[in-house]
Amino acid sequence: MFVGVMGTALASPLYPLYQELWGLRTGDITLVYVIYMFSALCSLLFLGKLSDQYGYMPILRGGLVLVTLGLTLSAVANSFSIFIVSRVMIGLASSLIVTSASIGLTQLSPSRDLQRAASTTSLMLAFGFGMGPAIGGLIAQIFPAPLRSSYIPSILMGCLATYALFSLRHNTPESARLNVAKRLPLPKIELPKGNCRPLFLIAGGSAFIAFSIFSLFASLAPSFMQSMVPWHGPAVSGLSIGIILFLSASFQLMLRHRSPKQNMQQGMLFIAISGLLLMANLFSGWSWLFIVSVLTTALGHGLCLTSGTATVSLVAKPQQRAALMSTYLIMGYLGAILPMLAIGYIADHFGMHAALISFCSSLAVLAITLTLLVKPCFIRQQQAESTSANT
Repeated sequence: MFVGVMGTALASPLYPLYQELWGLRTGDITLVYVIYMFSALCSLLFLGKLSDQYGYMPILRGGLVLVTLGLTLSAVANSFSIFIVSRVMIGLASSLIVTSASIGLTQLSPSRDLQRAASTTSLMLAFGFGMGPAIGGLIAQIFPAPLRSSYIPSILMGCLATYALFSLRHNTPESARLNVAKRLPLPKIELPKGNCRPLFLIAGGSAFIAFSIFSLFASLAPSFMQSMVPWHGPAVSGLSIGIILFLSASFQLMLRHRSPKQNMQQGMLFIAISGLLLMANLFSGWSWLFIVSVLTTALGHGLCLTSGTATVSLVAKPQQRAALMSTYLIMGYLGAILPMLAIGYIADHFGMHAALISFCSSLAVLAITLTLLVKPCFIRQQQAESTSANT
């Protein structure tokens, strides 16, 4: 899993280099990121059940092969269209790797410890996603031919991991496979009923803003950081992306035992503060404001995600947990897609400063509004549980 997801965000610190090489606009860069996220979403929705049908090992092997081929195509891409194809391949592969590896960790865990497997998955995802841009940016900063050399470590590790997986003799027991028809299933999406629905929508809203703020850094940090900090280059932007993910995972592990209500309120508040700090940095140029913004983004991102998944488990009945989790993830992915399209359009027509101000102010308003709605929604949920228990 670590090797598979390491290459997915590797291109983020390299976007300004592609922009200069091919004469791309800001909207083109955001389009690349949106296409990647949309591919990952489609893979999650339409291919996520393949591990249940065929076992996790064949799907994990196929995902690793696909992501390695996508990275290789990125390294040799000589046009914008070829680079987009490579990002589609990587997006499709990333969801296959995440879903299959998560199932594998659960099956291999002693006594099928779901909590332990989920914690391990979160750690591997965060460190894998974070190491990709951090290492890729550092290599691009130091070595020649950065658009080629930065991909080499991930390609080599992908080849080694693929060889290792194909060398393993592993047969998925029939008891570990679900008795489902072997066809591509349509995604099942639904909303909870009654008093649970407002709380679920608030949780989805927290995922939307968490995905949005991280996508801003992952797609455009190398572009807007030039006017915010005195340090420039792929290594700086790659490190900032990695720090957000590393700290987010750490905060999720440390604070997951707190109440979902407290985590959700504080998480969205921190994201609102992060957006306001970014705006302040635009006008002041104080580097420390950007550093504090990165830290608050990581804290808010971690709190929103850990509280969101906990809330889904709280409101979902066992038979609808998978469908509600799919709906929750869709709302998160939409947060990574729709705002980025808007930012790209505004940046192309009115400038990067106008795009950032529009995004940060809108995100702060949305986050503060949702924060104010968290407490009443949890109260309604508790009242509904009490009424149900009494009857």
